[in-house]
Parts: sequence; C-alpha cells; structure tokens
Amino acid sequence: MDMHSSNPGPIDDSVLYDQDKHVSAAVWEGQERGALRCHEHTSKLDRWVLTDKQIELVKKAGFGFLRLIPAISLDNPLISALVERWRRETNTFHFTVGEMTVTLEDVAYLLGLPIDGEPVIGVTYTTCDAVCVKYLGKGPGSGYTSGGMVKLSWLKESFSHCPEDASDEDVECYTRAYLLYLVGSTIFSTTTGNKVPVMYLPLFEDFEEAGKYAWGAAALSFLYRALGNASLKSQSTISGCLTLLQCWSYYHLNVGRPRLKHDPIHECFPFVLRWKGKQSGPTSNRDVAFYRKALDSLKASDVNWSPYTNIGHTVIPVNIINSLILGRSKTMLICFDKAERHLPDRCLRQFDMTQTIPEDVQKWERKSRGVDGGVDLSLKMESELNEWSYRRLHIVEAEEDVEESEYMHWYLRITRKLVGRPIPISSEFQRMNAALRDIAHVADTLSTHGMDDQQIQAVSRIRYVAHECLRDQFGVSLVVASVPNEVGKRTRGKEKVRRKGMGKRRKKEDTDHHSLYRLNPMASQLVSYPAENELDHALQCLPPSETENLKKMMMINLHREQVKVLQSCLVQLLRLFNNPLWKALRMLLGKWRHINLCVF
Repeated sequence: MDMHSSNPGPIDDSVLYDQDKHVSAAVWEGQERGALRCHEHTSKLDRWVLTDKQIELVKKAGFGFLRLIPAISLDNPLISALVERWRRETNTFHFTVGEMTVTLEDVAYLLGLPIDGEPVIGVTYTTCDAVCVKYLGKGPGSGYTSGGMVKLSWLKESFSHCPEDASDEDVECYTRAYLLYLVGSTIFSTTTGNKVPVMYLPLFEDFEEAGKYAWGAAALSFLYRALGNASLKSQSTISGCLTLLQCWSYYHLNVGRPRLKHDPIHECFPFVLRWKGKQSGPTSNRDVAFYRKALDSLKASDVNWSPYTNIGHTVIPVNIINSLILGRSKTMLICFDKAERHLPDRCLRQFDMTQTIPEDVQKWERKSRGVDGGVDLSLKMESELNEWSYRRLHIVEAEEDVEESEYMHWYLRITRKLVGRPIPISSEFQRMNAALRDIAHVADTLSTHGMDDQQIQAVSRIRYVAHECLRDQFGVSLVVASVPNEVGKRTRGKEKVRRKGMGKRRKKEDTDHHSLYRLNPMASQLVSYPAENELDHALQCLPPSETENLKKMMMINLHREQVKVLQSCLVQLLRLFNNPLWKALRMLLGKWRHINLCVF
C-alpha cells in the first residue's frame, strides 16, 4: 500500500505544529484513553430556591437566561470525540469538511449571556476567608477551602435558601453566593470537581456593574482553554461549559443528535432549551470510537453551517441581537488569566460566507495566574485587553469572486484528516495474524503427492516465509511432530512449545519426514504458530501502555521484504495450482493479497 495514501496529516505542519502533543497522535498509535471525565456540576442547581428579589438581582448581573438552563445529560463519548478534533493552534475543530468553532454568536444564541462589554478580569486570591466574609457575610470552615477556591457544597448548604425576612444586605450576600455557585458549576466549572475560585466574587459586588461584563466572551475563553488542555494526549478530564459544547454540536452536526419529542417551531430563548428533558434515540452503545468514526467520515450533508437562520428572532432580547455582529469579530477573549483567540475568519461558512484561505494565526502566550495572591491581572495582560477593546474594528467581511475549492485544496494539506485508523491496530493485528496462521496451516498439512518440483518448492517457500513472519511478530515458535509425508500419510506426535532462541533442536529422525524440509532446511525451525488465545493471554499480563507498544512492535517487525517475498510466492502458486483439489488452498492464500498493511 502506498505510504502516503493513509497519511492522516498534516502534510504541511505550519499550522498544526503541535501534532506530536495532540491526542490524535496517541490514538493513531493505538493508545486509547477512553471517554474524558466531564466536569460540569449542574445537577444540584435546582435545589436553590430564589426569592423574587434575588431573581431581579440575578437578571441585573446578566445571568437571567443562564439561570433558566436545566441540567442536560452530557454525552461524554461525543464530547471526547469532539475534543479529538479540537486544535489549540487555531481554536477550531478540524473536520473533514473544513474548520468549525463555537463562536460568540453561538454563545449568545445558546446561553443568552452578554457577549459585549467589559472584560472579565480582576484580582486573584490564594485564601478564601477574607473575601467570603466581605461579599458573603461569613467565611467557610477550613474543610471547605483549598487555596483560593471554595467548595460548591458549602455555598449550597449555607446560602441555597434565603429567608423571606432577610435584609437587603443579606439578600445581596445570598445572591452573590448563588451567582458564584452558578458560574462555578456551569461556565467556569473546574476539573477539581467541586470547587470554584472566589476571585469572581468582587465582580458581583455591584449587580448593575456586573451586568456590564462580557460574561459570554469569558465563558467562551474558558471553554477554549479547557478544550485545548483536554486535546493534549496527557489529559483525561475536561471542564468548562460542556452543555454549550454539546448543544452547539446538536445544532451544527448530524452526529449523536437526539430526536426531539416536541415541536421545535415554537422556540424558547436561550436556544439550549430546545434540548431540555430526556431525548429519544439510541445512545447507550455509542462509545468514543463510534463518534470518532462518524466524525472521520463526516460529509457536507451532515453539517448545518448556519442553524439559527430559520429560527424566529422575536424571542431574542434586543441587546443580544445588537451584539451578534461580534460573532464575526477577530479578537481576544478574556477570562482572568485565560486569553484565547476568537478566529471567525477560519469558519466563514458559519456566517453564510464563502470560505477563503485564512490568515496565519499569530501565536500568543497562554498565561497562568500562578499562585500569587492579590495580583491584578489587568496589569499583566495589557496587550490582550487592547485587542478586546478594538473588537468592533476587526469584523471579518465576505470576499467576492472566490472559489472554495482553493481553500479545500489548502486545507487538506494542513489539517489532520483522520483521527482513528481506517483499520484499528488491534483489528489489523488480528487480521494479519489470522491470515498468516491460515497460510502456515495449509502449507504444513498439504500433501505433496502429485506435485512437481516447482510446485513443491513454491509451497516450501510460502511455508517458510509465513513462519518467519509469525516468529518475528510473536518471538515464539511451536514445534509440531505431525506433518504430511510424500504419499499423504501422517504420523502423529505431541506438540511441544518452546521459546525462540532456547536452543533446542528437532530430533534427527524428524528431519526427513517431508520433502519440504529437504528443500528448505531453515523452514524446519518454524513448523507451527501461536494460538490466538495464547497471544491474548500474554498481552493481558502486560500493563495497557506496554500492550499497545508491544502490538506496534509486532506490526513493525513484520518485515516488508518478507511480505513482498510471500506475496510473490502466492502469485506464483496461484498460477501453478489449477487443480480443483487445491481450491481451498487457493482461496486461503488469495486472502493475503487483499490485506492492507498498517503504515507507521
């Protein structure tokens, strides 16, 4: 097989320069990490009982619609397969049809969060007590904190029911606690599983001022960073607003999309509510490999580039509509230390535009807030904040008289076309093993009665090469004392197992049992082959990582020169054998000609 025909890409690594670190590199080598652990903590949000005063404050702060979104069951395998397609070099998904991403427009439509306004940034904290006392009226016990983070359980236990006769000051404290819990369990959920940084609390001090922040842009920056981290081969968890990610996929891709039980014509806002409640559709047997295969074979007909076009906009608030143009803003998204590029020029088809070859992505430093407390991050991120301040000056526009074919020709060179192997390593290994064992078995048991010297020599050569391949794969050879003689009679004996290199030799009387041995003395060292269940048992005794490496080594050791010799012999044998008595042999050996060898 042509080595380049199965090259998953990128052919040109100028764009995806971190391919070696990406999870797709590990998957291609057979190193499966399974479904990611998805950290979103929305299941207990409905246990908060808010008063009318609290609800008004929540709306003022900009979270009136996010509050309405219920817990949606996450499809971890689907999310994991999407992560395998995410590239942190471009902050986009690299699909077979081109790049796509979650844009600010998607955030506005799906979550109803404000995507325009002041950047979400402030002071970091390494302790919780002082800031909690100041903004919540009391501090957590020592068992509820970790550095500058507080447990969500403490917030729920202490503030989920505001007394009806609470003072205005207490109502504000209870509402701030709710908002911290809300963002910590949804848009800013962390991989810790049950904690939220208290650095967001000062932003809720004044609810009117809180409503001026671009919470949607911050949520998207947080999600971009989480996707980028999870796309590295060393990671096994993901956080951020995974409800946003999953529902974005439902709207845009016909992959894993559940069937709605209600009429979608009468839309509610935000649009995530379309997927409220349990959905119908078979998902129980869909694992990461299922979704990976679906995305690897994604067709243009499976993509809805602009799913909001036919949705009634009468339910959308005016302030959201007025900010939708920022969906096409090429800018920097900010959430404290998380600054991520928003690159809609790479996904123009999501805005009903013809896709052109995008500009090179300017590399940027992904900063971390570190462990220093009391640090105002706005002083450390001056350039990123400047980019955000000019967001309305960098709106991408459509180009006229362009051919999308030029883009696709470029894209297929710079992208990673496949994540999963067309034939997985394990399947290819078993397939080659089975074919080799079939060939070796036929050659071992075939009677040479009636054959001429040329035919006998061809069988001998095939038998020898097949066993050489098996020995190189498994490092084990079996010696069998039962072989056919010249006239088709058999002598029986016990099979003995020995390891390669142990130095035991066949008994002298065994060397003359068959003319094949006389024609090829070297073949007498390799008579039988390891059973498949024995191999499986041996592999199960190794750690998973070593098992995968061993499989890969086995495949690599199947020398191409030997395979070429074997194929040549098979072609010769098929020409020589026209007798119907050898039909079974021809069928078995013919299978080898159609085996696709893995390319490493």
